[in-house]
Amino acid sequence: MSKGVSGNVFDLKLLKRVLDYVLPYKGTFILTGILVIVLALLAPIRPFLIQYAVDNYILIPNETMLLNVTLLLVSLLVLEAILQFTQTFLANWIGQTVIKDIRVDIYKKINNFKLQYFDRTPIGTLVTRVVSDIETIADIFSQGILIIIGDILKLVVVVGFMIYEDWRLTIAVLLPMPILFIATYWFKNYIKKAFQDVRAAISNLNTFVQEHLTGMNVVQVFNREAQELAAFEKINYQHAQANIRTVWANSVFFPVVEVLSAISLALLVWWGAGDVISDRTTLGTLMAFILYINMLYRPIRQLADKFNTLQMGMVASERVFKVLDTHAEIDKKGEKSAMQVAGRIEFKNVWFAYVDENWILKNISFTVEQSQTLAFVGATGAGKSSVINLIGRFYEYQKGEIKIDGVSVRDYKLDELRMVVGVVLQDVFLFSDSILNNISLRNSSISKDEIIAASKAVGAHEFISKLPGGYDFNVQERGGMLSSGQRQLIAFIRAYVYNPRILILDEATSSVDTETERLIQNAINILTKGRTSIIIAHRLATIQKADQIIVMDQGEIVEQGHHQELLEQDGVYQKLFELQFTKA
Repeated sequence: MSKGVSGNVFDLKLLKRVLDYVLPYKGTFILTGILVIVLALLAPIRPFLIQYAVDNYILIPNETMLLNVTLLLVSLLVLEAILQFTQTFLANWIGQTVIKDIRVDIYKKINNFKLQYFDRTPIGTLVTRVVSDIETIADIFSQGILIIIGDILKLVVVVGFMIYEDWRLTIAVLLPMPILFIATYWFKNYIKKAFQDVRAAISNLNTFVQEHLTGMNVVQVFNREAQELAAFEKINYQHAQANIRTVWANSVFFPVVEVLSAISLALLVWWGAGDVISDRTTLGTLMAFILYINMLYRPIRQLADKFNTLQMGMVASERVFKVLDTHAEIDKKGEKSAMQVAGRIEFKNVWFAYVDENWILKNISFTVEQSQTLAFVGATGAGKSSVINLIGRFYEYQKGEIKIDGVSVRDYKLDELRMVVGVVLQDVFLFSDSILNNISLRNSSISKDEIIAASKAVGAHEFISKLPGGYDFNVQERGGMLSSGQRQLIAFIRAYVYNPRILILDEATSSVDTETERLIQNAINILTKGRTSIIIAHRLATIQKADQIIVMDQGEIVEQGHHQELLEQDGVYQKLFELQFTKA
């Protein structure tokens, strides 16, 4: 679809995709189109009535008929105002309704992307697509395509009236038009590139601001405020320059339109005055043509504005549809229910890479029996987290097989698979919401009483009760009002109430104080009871009771066994144990 922006702005294929969203509201869209046509047809009637009144009821005085024509003009203006209001409201209603539907589709699409997609796509870029780009698409309907059609139709009707009235005056008035067409063509091409730059600059600005506000603590801790401000100023300058290029184009084009309009008027006065004097035309016709000139050039000037709007809308829609056309979803062809799994996990010769064949996991094989606890240890980057990401199919492995209860994870229904696999990550993400909603994730089937009971079991009820509002306390963005240990405990409660058959704990006891570690260790004992559990930990004290421990290095299993067996092997595990428990 990139052709839609790089080529002709009126890419019919791209425009059709946008208009497909209008189909559920085609009745309203058709009515809006009819109103646009009616308004275009009504516009030239006023100059025609004025001409008729001047020639027949002013130059030849007739007060009664002049009053009738005046009343007719007023009635026509009132009718146009009502129709204009209705058309404007309906066009904007369609625009807002369409972008509501598009926004739902794109958010649904993003919701189902693989985590790998988010690894390589800046969040600020996606925010731009979901928010500002889609808002721009609404203008295609409210200020773009229908208005453009109406303006073009108005031009045709006005020229038709002019030719009917006096074809010679029409030729005089239209003499500057070729120059206007050349100027409009230049404007169209220049503004298209400028708007592409504007949308790219907005995306870059959103990405930078989102990332740096999120990481503001890093900026301040390392005293990088001045450097980051300089980087922001550069991106902000590029954004301003892109907009200035559009302003420059408008600043050149619109005065050209005004000058050409003035030339048309001058030609009309020069030619028309002679025709009036020689009785080749009437004074009313000359007055009507003055109004017709305004009706010609104003739509052309507005047409350029609306073309700008349509241009931006098409650029934005191309970007939005690019996301909608991205195939980054996990395959959901599995039909087997996962709700009754017992929890036996088997990895058989599994190979996995995030990119091409840069293998993160190499020929991994192990088995975890139902209700057993398996622990992974190893240096950072050894591949431990990659293993657990494959169980819930957050990433897809390339070779080998992963089975739960003897069935490939790819054969299970994805939503059910993730319901039976609970994950507690090291970096706990909490939403800007109450503790209650952060635990239940707004699942109406989980009651407050269940959450309180789970909190007591995990050992977190006491600290939650002391917070202002208790379970209704708003933790603010990313849980910033809580300590890392408290956030970890909230994550444990979240896993507890969802009651998964398989529990995954990723570095769940790192970076916490001794007291919190005791609470977390107690929570681990409670959560792992009766469940198949996989634990990743740097602190070996938390996994000594595991049924099986796997030591990984550079994506491979180098040692495997229970705690005592690994100590007796005098290998990697034994060295890690000595580093943590033997004083220098």
